[in-house]
Amino acid sequence: MSPVAWSLVALGALIVGFSKTALPGAGTIAVGIFAFAMPAKESTAALLLLLIVGDMTALWVYRREPDVRTLVRLLPSAMIGVVIGAFYFARVDGDAVRLTIGIILLTLVIVTVTRRQLAQRREAAAARGAGGADGASARTGTGLPATRVEVGGSRSGAAATVQGMGYGLLGGFTTMVANAAGPVMSLYFYAMRMPVLTFLGTSAWYFAIVNLFKVPFSAGLGLITRDTLVMDAMLIPVVLIGAFAGSKVARRIPQKVFENLILVLTVAAALGLLLF
Repeated sequence: MSPVAWSLVALGALIVGFSKTALPGAGTIAVGIFAFAMPAKESTAALLLLLIVGDMTALWVYRREPDVRTLVRLLPSAMIGVVIGAFYFARVDGDAVRLTIGIILLTLVIVTVTRRQLAQRREAAAARGAGGADGASARTGTGLPATRVEVGGSRSGAAATVQGMGYGLLGGFTTMVANAAGPVMSLYFYAMRMPVLTFLGTSAWYFAIVNLFKVPFSAGLGLITRDTLVMDAMLIPVVLIGAFAGSKVARRIPQKVFENLILVLTVAAALGLLLF
């Protein structure tokens, strides 16, 4: 590798570490950098091993923060997605992979933002209705609201399970074909309105399990070589530096800023995959 290529993969390794402990969606930037510095398919395996190092670091930092119920929803379908992705990866070229993932990400952004806006409108309408009901009860002296809003808890729980399975499947597929599941899963955790540290802890556990599950498939496709292992061994310290920096930044990011950054990085990742 040329000095320029080494500089690029070192930058990518730094971003890998930072993304694992601060901004999971930013990991897709490293995907693009590695694909630019190396042949596309080989870059996928090289990056996978560094991602696992980042996962282990993030697990140590956020080991007490995961939402276990969310992981239970996601992981079975994610593993199915990895298997589908392995078959797809073996049969298509890099351009088809980038186009597929870019379209998936943009679609998810549109769906997520639309759902969030609709939910906010419903909450605002419910708040207005509750205010009107309080006024009516005060005027009648009954002490009871004039109307009552019922929430279908079981239905919403079932919907959350189906949604989690869908995102898990997409996450498994995109992480197998291009290590690009960070934005997909970030959108799901964003939609779940997780606090920053719970978001990062759940993401750390999810990717640690899924990335380890991917290793036999990458090895079976002949992507992990001696040269890849040597290069990754040299880059591990860079990943750890990035992870340390990210852990310091994450605890200082306001929730709203964090959520907006996730959306911006996801759109940027999608456009980068589609245009370059």
